Amino acid sequence: MSEKNEHINDWIEKGDHDLGTAKLIYLHIPQYFDVIAFHTQQAVEKYLKAILISKNITFPKTHNLIYLFDLLSDFIKIEEQKYNQAIILNNFGVEVRYPNQTIHLSDIEL
Repeated sequence: MSEKNEHINDWIEKGDHDLGTAKLIYLHIPQYFDVIAFHTQQAVEKYLKAILISKNITFPKTHNLIYLFDLLSDFIKIEEQKYNQAIILNNFGVEVRYPNQTIHLSDIEL
């Protein structure tokens, strides 16, 4: 396997870990909305970075999903619905990790 493919697989594996963590928490401690949302955002971020690497698109260190979609949109069409979902998820990438930032989600929003 090439070094590039290994790097892509590393990002996908880390994304899978975040998504798996979000699923486990949702199943066992569903009231931990902030942690579920954080890991979901992290999974999407890592999957986007894997796609960017596969397209040879360089990106800076960022948690901004909209920025990552913008980079990718020069190479593939991104549906408006995906952007709208990314806007929602963007709010959970950093801020919810701190005590003064509480979120309340319903199952529908998840």
